[in-house]
Amino acid sequence: MTVWFITGASRGLGLELVRAALAHGDRVVAAVRDPRAFTGTVPDASGGPGTLLVLPLDVTDEEQARTAVARATEHFGRIDVLVNNAGYGVVGAVEETSDEEVRALFETNVFGLLKVTRAVLPVMRAQRAGHVINIGSVGGFAQGAGSGIYGASKFALEGITEALHAEVAALGIKVTVVEPGQIRTDFFDPSSLRPAARTIDDYAGTAGARRTDFARTNHRQPGDPVKAAEAVVALAHTAEPPLRLPLGSDSVARIEAKLAHVTGELAAWRHVALSTDHDTAEARA
Repeated sequence: MTVWFITGASRGLGLELVRAALAHGDRVVAAVRDPRAFTGTVPDASGGPGTLLVLPLDVTDEEQARTAVARATEHFGRIDVLVNNAGYGVVGAVEETSDEEVRALFETNVFGLLKVTRAVLPVMRAQRAGHVINIGSVGGFAQGAGSGIYGASKFALEGITEALHAEVAALGIKVTVVEPGQIRTDFFDPSSLRPAARTIDDYAGTAGARRTDFARTNHRQPGDPVKAAEAVVALAHTAEPPLRLPLGSDSVARIEAKLAHVTGELAAWRHVALSTDHDTAEARA
């Protein structure tokens, strides 16, 4: 029976992951900031007795992360799947977003992920088995105006995932970054997507338009969170999971568009890129 450790499990995709894993017959550690807010969100029918453990966890607190992992392994004996789901967004132009807003975002989305991952990896290394699933975003693969700072945190997550994948594969540990498009959760609510405090008129048509678009599409996003959660559960039970898993037609379209753009630019500027190597004779010397 698979044991999950899911951060940010009190709402949105995290909560749907808890429900989907329990429905699959797995055991789940739901790590949440306030366990009292979790009460009643998962009916008892979702899993049998002893299948769900709710633990307090602020991912920015390294000691709390270690304590939560220790309690999880004491309770279930192992951790098979870590889902780094906790995080939030900031919307605003790069110039509009303050250092304080950027640092706070990275503290949760990047450093929080690292704290939890470092706490879980010793368990997985001892098992010589496990799967780290980082919930990224298509915004960590392709970015546009208004969400560059959020995207930067998810770009960082992509790099961490790629490196970790190379480092732990020989230890029996799998690593995947999930790249959802827009999923119909409360992520566009102010509690999860925070506007930069400063606005600059010159960005009204770019970052400002993006803020308006997020508000207009809130709770109308094309992605189904239940289907997304079921896809992640299926991913965890796959023998050879991918390094990247896009979710949603909008995610696939943005990835394909960026790959085509990069391929085109590389072709157009290939001669310049290749011209900066040492000459062959000089390189031999």
